[in-house]
Amino acid sequence: MPGEPSEVARDVVRTMAGRPSDWRLERPSTPNAPRVGLHWVGPILAVASMLVGWLVFKDAQSKERDGMVGFALFIGSVSILLMAWSNILSTRLRVIEKLFGGLDRVYLWHRWFGALAVGAMWLHTQTVDDVKGIAGAARRTAKAAEELAGTATNFLYALVAISLLRWIPMRWWRLTHKLLIIPYVFACWHFYTATKPYANDSGWGRWFLAFMLAGIAAWLYRVVWRDMLNRGKSHRVARIERVDDTLVLDLEPFGRPLRFVAGQFAFLKFSLPGMSEPHPFTIASSPSDGALRFMIRDLGDWTSRLGEVVRVGTHVRVEGPYGGLELEPPHGGGEVLWIAGGVGITPFIGAALTRQPDNAVVPHLFYCVRSRIDAPGLADLERAHVKGRIVLHLHASAEGSRLTTADIAGTFGEGGLQGAHVVMCGPHSLVRAMRQAVRDLGARHVHVEAFDIRSGIGPDLSRDVDRLLREWRLLRR
Repeated sequence: MPGEPSEVARDVVRTMAGRPSDWRLERPSTPNAPRVGLHWVGPILAVASMLVGWLVFKDAQSKERDGMVGFALFIGSVSILLMAWSNILSTRLRVIEKLFGGLDRVYLWHRWFGALAVGAMWLHTQTVDDVKGIAGAARRTAKAAEELAGTATNFLYALVAISLLRWIPMRWWRLTHKLLIIPYVFACWHFYTATKPYANDSGWGRWFLAFMLAGIAAWLYRVVWRDMLNRGKSHRVARIERVDDTLVLDLEPFGRPLRFVAGQFAFLKFSLPGMSEPHPFTIASSPSDGALRFMIRDLGDWTSRLGEVVRVGTHVRVEGPYGGLELEPPHGGGEVLWIAGGVGITPFIGAALTRQPDNAVVPHLFYCVRSRIDAPGLADLERAHVKGRIVLHLHASAEGSRLTTADIAGTFGEGGLQGAHVVMCGPHSLVRAMRQAVRDLGARHVHVEAFDIRSGIGPDLSRDVDRLLREWRLLRR
């Protein structure tokens, strides 16, 4: 019978198993092509700050035997610095964003530094040995710190497993993610009190201490100051519109409007029960407008609940703006191609409304949707097309029109994208297919803002968990 425990159990197992694609690890890639620029300064500084430690640890000696003590100490320091840099990147400071090439790349490096820190810590635990050197603290204190670090290592492994497994809803994952400061502090305390080739009050001691304290300060800034105290600029919901599965919100500021440029995004924090966790969305309005417009697609438990509870007048905190998506070439010249799918259209709407027709090349916008009815912002884009601000190419799959390489070649010609400025935003499948298509037509560099706060394996059970919690609450009434 439907509803029997055995049937319910099978449904739960089937949902948790997901599809084979849910368990496939995506090949890591950078959002933009690796051209030389300011965005490499941050990664180079971070890596250099870790590698320089080899100079002090390479000649370290063991008390009992020749072994890998130098490597063990070095890889332990690398683990500490990787965690420190991961915390620093989480601050979303503008200077960090510039040095790493945008917030999308900041989060990419943040995740990789965190993952590599776990690997480095494991290597340290497998190779550590008694060290000849200068004690960082009394033997009893150092021993207690070492035991705490051992416990923290297991705690770190558990938290990382939670981060990698998408079974855990994002709102719970964010809470566990903040707990990563605990193993970090314990690891720093162990590193500081342990016997090393240098004294803590030496130049090397101050070098590592500065990074350890910077990592703690970064966590306090992000979690305490920005998430709890200074949560962003106050706005209110002034208008609500629903376009198929997309919620369009206009937000009016309390006081001076937020200053931004077309293509940037912001984090929204709604003053509603269970909705205060920050979520990033691209600003779809023109920078000259007083209000902010956001197009939010129903993709998970949070966005689904938002459509049910948000009302005109709801208070919203807006943190930002962030992002540096170059929608037009900074120095002019060459063709301009924009490709968007679904709510990936949002960065292009503000640009289309803002730019004026002049002697510069007019961008060609290829907009991919299911149907015209499901196309957010289509009316604004059509008006921009009529005014000569953009050239709009609409491809609605329901009408049998899907974007292909031939469509782009028909506009620009074979090899016509050499020296072109290409920007894409939309579903991963669309970006992956069109990235190769435009390169075949001569494009050398493709701008893609691949923003993703959380990545991992397994099916996303956020909706299912939210539904079960609702049913449970109803049963208790």
